[in-house]
Amino acid sequence: MSRKQESDQKPAILVAGVGNIFLSDDGFGPEVVRHLAGEAQPLPVQARLVDYGIRGMHLAYDLLEGYDALVLVDARPGPGTAGDLVVLEIGPDNIQGGEFDAHGMDPVAVLGALPDLGGVLPPTYLVGCRPAELTEGMGLTPAVQDAVPAAAAAVRRLVQQLIDDPHNVGERV
Repeated sequence: MSRKQESDQKPAILVAGVGNIFLSDDGFGPEVVRHLAGEAQPLPVQARLVDYGIRGMHLAYDLLEGYDALVLVDARPGPGTAGDLVVLEIGPDNIQGGEFDAHGMDPVAVLGALPDLGGVLPPTYLVGCRPAELTEGMGLTPAVQDAVPAAAAAVRRLVQQLIDDPHNVGERV
């Protein structure tokens, strides 16, 4: 039974900040969660906001509670300029591979392990940021730090879209 069925509310959405705060820009997800938690206007009651850091097993087991949607917030290496934001829909075809480590956080491996744990991947979205550095160090680089408010706003918009019309979000993100 999903959290939605239990509470008879609109969709239950898990907003998960992931990343290692000791690896510079990899701490982007936790920083966006901290920013959202500190805003005067909280996320809607249908959303649960959690900083998972590198606790992949914790995220996997929380997803077994039957959330209707997952919004991951994470650094996303790849081409582009540091601080560039992207919002992507993630499906089962995007999470193949990756070795699950109960003591680490590889989102691909964590989400890919859900069926082995008896769970199902809910509709999943990533609010990602291009990092400048992923080396040892505390704090985000300036370009990535500057992207935090815009990422928080993207999370807010996405959560509201999921509440208003969860079946058509993929066409609008």
